[in-house]
Amino acid sequence: MEMMSVKDYWFDLPQEQIAQDPLPDRSSSRLMLLNKETGEIEHKIFRDIVDYLQPGDCLVLNNTRVIPARLFGVKEGTEAKIEILLLKRMENDIWETLVKPGKKAKIGTKIIFGEGLLVGTVVDIVEEGNRLIQFAYEGIFEEILDQLGQMPLPPYITHKLKDKNRYQTVYAKYDGSAAAPTAGLHMTPELLEQIKAKGINIAEVTLHVGLGTFRPVKEENVLEHHMHSEFYRITEEAAELINRTKEAGHRVICVGTTSCRTVESAADENGRLQACSGNTDIFIYPGYKFKVLDALITNFHLPESTLIMLVSALATREHVLAAYETAVKEGYRFFSFGDAMYIY
Repeated sequence: MEMMSVKDYWFDLPQEQIAQDPLPDRSSSRLMLLNKETGEIEHKIFRDIVDYLQPGDCLVLNNTRVIPARLFGVKEGTEAKIEILLLKRMENDIWETLVKPGKKAKIGTKIIFGEGLLVGTVVDIVEEGNRLIQFAYEGIFEEILDQLGQMPLPPYITHKLKDKNRYQTVYAKYDGSAAAPTAGLHMTPELLEQIKAKGINIAEVTLHVGLGTFRPVKEENVLEHHMHSEFYRITEEAAELINRTKEAGHRVICVGTTSCRTVESAADENGRLQACSGNTDIFIYPGYKFKVLDALITNFHLPESTLIMLVSALATREHVLAAYETAVKEGYRFFSFGDAMYIY
């Protein structure tokens, strides 16, 4: 079996450079430009992105919505506190969830949320100790969730979020993510209008982001890391727009690693897309040949994460680690609420 060492993706990130709070103005984060061929770096502000997109280019956005998936309840009978995280919707009001503390959640356990507005029953135990929970409620599940749930911020963010919408892109449409497609958090309605006015097309795809995205790679050999599977959908309209862009010799620019993984999962070997939906566990790392994507807008990722490997597949590990070293030195903000990079 080939070997790719996780240690090759280590860099020293001071804890205080992981952004704990979003900026008041989304588009005023910093933007690092990285030329994937030469490794050349420039420093801009995110709203300058419009100057680096050309008429005829196509920007691919992931229009998933984060659900307020973190729920705090008590175990029926003992009143013991239990926290759950909704991971994936199954049928019949059953969800795959992560339960803390897991040992309190045996099959048959009932958990009460919001004084009974929502009641969950553990019906099964699945891989990695996740629980299947069936919910009972009156009314509309989404509305109850909105009332009781909190945003499932990644573990590296310890501050409480003041405004739920700040962990949601301005174009979020379809409920289903356990984490935001964070590169899109820098976009504002005004900036999107400017981009369209310049003659740049926008294609929307959907990938419901699972928390697996943030799992650090634990295996010494990266190739043994197993990606969680995530649901995606590409519409007829988005597929046609992306295909036309490629045929005309223009660029497809993905906003975020999730948009990137969606189009790369769905493309045939000639890089063409059709309307489709399904589950993907695509893991992109150096050696991967991109079939659709030409350029990428993405945030700064954590050491040894699958995301820094994806970025390295596009711009080479050497260029990426050099750029990250510069970012650390220049005080860039990392991760979900941090600054952005445009790799072209």
